[in-house]
Amino acid sequence: MGNDKREWIENLDDSEIDFIKRFILESGSLKEMAKIYGVSYPTVRLRLDRLIQKIKLADQREENSYIALIKKLAIDEKISLDAAKILIEEYKKEGEER
Repeated sequence: MGNDKREWIENLDDSEIDFIKRFILESGSLKEMAKIYGVSYPTVRLRLDRLIQKIKLADQREENSYIALIKKLAIDEKISLDAAKILIEEYKKEGEER
């Protein structure tokens, strides 16, 4: 189980890791993060929400290779998270109908 706890971080790029570090150093203040990045509060909130989704997606273990591929594509931002969810839901429906 040792490295399992760190697998989620392996799916993040350097800018996302930097964002997390700054977020921690600013005690989780989105207002301060907005100042640092020179963007609006909603922009920082959206970035954080996407990062949370990416981490949750990476954290979910999947036995099915097709679903794992879809999740990897979403994590790598090759497809949107919404598209990934739709593809996975449809795939699961197909399996239930068989």
